[in-house]
Amino acid sequence: MADYPLPLMVPEDRVRVAKHLRDASAGSTENNIESRVLHCDGIRLWMAVSWQPLQDDCGNPLGFRASVRDITEKRRLREQLRLHNKHLEQLVQERTARVAELEKHRAKMQQLAALGELAAGVAHEINNPIAGIRNALLLMKRHLPRDIRHYDKFELIDREIDRISGITHHIYQLYRPSQQQPTRFSVRRTVDEVVSLSQPLARKLNVEVVFNLTGKKPCGELESDEVELLEGELKQVLLNLVHIAVQASRAGQTVEVILETRETYLVIDVVDQGQGIAPEHLDHIFDPFFSTKTEKVGQGLGLGLSVKRSLVETMTGSVRVESEINHGTRFTLSLPRPLQDE
Repeated sequence: MADYPLPLMVPEDRVRVAKHLRDASAGSTENNIESRVLHCDGIRLWMAVSWQPLQDDCGNPLGFRASVRDITEKRRLREQLRLHNKHLEQLVQERTARVAELEKHRAKMQQLAALGELAAGVAHEINNPIAGIRNALLLMKRHLPRDIRHYDKFELIDREIDRISGITHHIYQLYRPSQQQPTRFSVRRTVDEVVSLSQPLARKLNVEVVFNLTGKKPCGELESDEVELLEGELKQVLLNLVHIAVQASRAGQTVEVILETRETYLVIDVVDQGQGIAPEHLDHIFDPFFSTKTEKVGQGLGLGLSVKRSLVETMTGSVRVESEINHGTRFTLSLPRPLQDE
């Protein structure tokens, strides 16, 4: 066989092996050159070849000698090791990213706790003078005739005092742990009540609010639509999210509240078809004092969503948001059905 051993090689390696044969004939030396051979039963095996030149006593070349080793098992183990290392690298990257995420979350929680403690102290100090201002305003209003100039400004002042009181109340909620105890109630009834409470605003803006129950399962002693949570907190969170969805919608659009009770937790989605949230704002909408409502003075201080997330986390739940510009926004609440005491 003139071209031996090339016919034994796999076709992809024949050119490279032929070059090595020429190099060996020219007097080169190599060790552990790997290539693949075809077995008689058709399978491919790996071999490692080493060669050295042969010379007579006068230094004239006589050819070369070669040794061939079967390294198929070694290659298999090497490939397994490579895949294992790749998997380990992926795990390390995932764990590193997770640790970085947790560290970022921890730093953020520390920052929010410090901010909340400071804000709660400020809110407490504000409440007393606000009460004095309101009492003085009521006394002035009671003893002044209605026909005096700017009498209508009393109502404006009173509304602004209410707004300041609302801000301080939100700040208290952001920091102060809930004093409620979990109670057993029908979450379906609660969502129905929230939809009813949202109707005045929805009618004013010509937006329809609908409620859909997509699935329900019992959970231990709880019926299929029952949960054991902080009902007041849940109602407050839901009403706020529905109001946000209604305000983000255009006339004639629909806001959908979707409830699903699963075996151990419940999921509530509030979905609108409104203008959506800009991608650069999505990571910040739950931050205290962040607001996209900057077009009108006094429209929002940016405490609503941060307070609502704080309330949800008090119940060991989570709130997520997905949004696309001009296609709407989806807020998703996930809460354990029986709130476990920590």
